[in-house]
Amino acid sequence: MPESLEEQFLKDFPSYDVEGLVRGEPGGFVLTPQYGEHAEELYNFHVRPDDIWVLSFPKSGTTWTQELVWLIANDCDFEGAKKKLNDRSPFIEKGENHYAHLPSIEKQLELVGNLASPRIIKTHLPLDLLPPQLSETCKVVYVARNPKDVIVSYYFHHQLIKFHYFDGDLQSFAHRFMQDQVFYSPYFGQILSAWERAKTDENVLFLFYEDLKKDLRGGIERVARFLGKSLSEDQLAKLTQHLTFENLSKNSAVNKEEGKTSGSFNENGQFMRKGETGDWEKHFSPELSRQIDEWTESNLRGSDITFVDKI
Repeated sequence: MPESLEEQFLKDFPSYDVEGLVRGEPGGFVLTPQYGEHAEELYNFHVRPDDIWVLSFPKSGTTWTQELVWLIANDCDFEGAKKKLNDRSPFIEKGENHYAHLPSIEKQLELVGNLASPRIIKTHLPLDLLPPQLSETCKVVYVARNPKDVIVSYYFHHQLIKFHYFDGDLQSFAHRFMQDQVFYSPYFGQILSAWERAKTDENVLFLFYEDLKKDLRGGIERVARFLGKSLSEDQLAKLTQHLTFENLSKNSAVNKEEGKTSGSFNENGQFMRKGETGDWEKHFSPELSRQIDEWTESNLRGSDITFVDKI
């Protein structure tokens, strides 16, 4: 971030007044100082040929996709899936100052390094900040979501997570988002990089959240083909049912409710909030919607990626 954070920024994000933020290069991505201390280790992290990495901008269906990928890769081991998702599919760059129930980045890297294959690794880091050989040797599943719904979901996420607490209204947050001043932004910088990579790299699968919502069974089959896995009709039916939002939100292995008991989360709100498309219509004024449309159009100029507002 800038050498000195503006006064209003620190009022909006009071927790950042302690450690501040950094920008990761290339791309100017907004990250934590703890990431900065371990950026080289993350970039040079040893990947395995059978690794599967799940990438996304936050609040784009990451947890959903992790559970989907883990179960396909592990032959629909629903008994094994009762173990916490954070343990089965570690969040590689998350440290203890973000979530009290997660270890430091240093320990997280050690944990991932010792994990049995096939490893399912989660990250919100963009491809440019990850090991350059990532998609040369293993599989990458990237999931993206309409930016309007991401903004709404990410706003409520910032109300929930103490470390990222945002003390402002949704409109103010949306403007911070569009100004690339929220954690992991710029949004389009990350998504467009993955979109272009997926066009030419057979080891990168690009998914849309909205497509999974519209046809979950078809999405499961697509991911299974990408991973070289065959599912029986019974497995496909069970997996489709397991992955509905209603079931996942009640599943203690994936719903992250432990964040409340650990002190990482505020009491009000849920990590898995609604799982809807088009929720932004309930929150945006016509003017804010127009501004986001213009911002989106400007950032997508010259790209062939398109987003669905709702289904």
